[in-house]
Amino acid sequence: MAYYDDWGGFAPYVSVAERRRMAALEVEQREKEGQRLTPIVIAGSRITTTFWGKAWCQNLESYSDFANRLPRGRSYVRNGSVIHLEIGAGSVEALVMGSELYEVSITVTPVAAARWKSICRDCAGGIDSLVELLQGRFSKGVMERICLQGKGLFPTPREIRLHCSCPDGARMCKHVAAVLYGVGARLDKEPELLFQLHKVDAAELIASAGKALPLSKRSPDKSKILGGDLAGIFGLELSTFEETAAPPTPKGDSLPASPRKRQPRKPRPPSRAPNRNSRPD
Repeated sequence: MAYYDDWGGFAPYVSVAERRRMAALEVEQREKEGQRLTPIVIAGSRITTTFWGKAWCQNLESYSDFANRLPRGRSYVRNGSVIHLEIGAGSVEALVMGSELYEVSITVTPVAAARWKSICRDCAGGIDSLVELLQGRFSKGVMERICLQGKGLFPTPREIRLHCSCPDGARMCKHVAAVLYGVGARLDKEPELLFQLHKVDAAELIASAGKALPLSKRSPDKSKILGGDLAGIFGLELSTFEETAAPPTPKGDSLPASPRKRQPRKPRPPSRAPNRNSRPD
């Protein structure tokens, strides 16, 4: 059986089950040879679940030039076809199982020094810790600045160079699309790799809390931003980090006693009128 492929020719049809079998054999063989592979494994129907992964995929889906290839890429990454993906400084290297095994390489233009300084300056005082940064827990102004395409940390199409060893002549084939979605899945678990990809130090975004954030005159409610507000801005579906405050502890070792309930007063028995015929004692 054959099907009409993406580059204008006929290729043998390979079912999802067969691709998975071929992928498992390839992984086993390479591991026997001493290679350490890091496949993309998607649990459930969602490719990404956290802020950085969702923001990456949201940026990817804004590339109108690539829209027709993205659905096949989503299918490939969900089916376990990306058997290896490694994010390094300025590049991504991957192996994707299609009708045969293909090598994919993606090069990302590093963030210019002036652009990075501008990001750090605008975000000064808006991020309290590295943990808060990696979890996506910061104010609306910081999120807008970091996620700004072309001026933030998310590249534009002209800042990405794509290559796949498959015969598809298009700039983005389904194998490349699968790898780009795989990057989002990897950032879900290791968001620090986004900064490594851009060759910048995430710690530089963390400044003293006393500095003001130019993009926002006042600090908004983080719990509101991580819920509906951010979803409206970027179209993202984020996990909400709930911050629960403990109730105030009363002074002393024991809790104050609860107020006593007032008991209803018993009705007085009716007084008996004296019997005039009775003798006094």
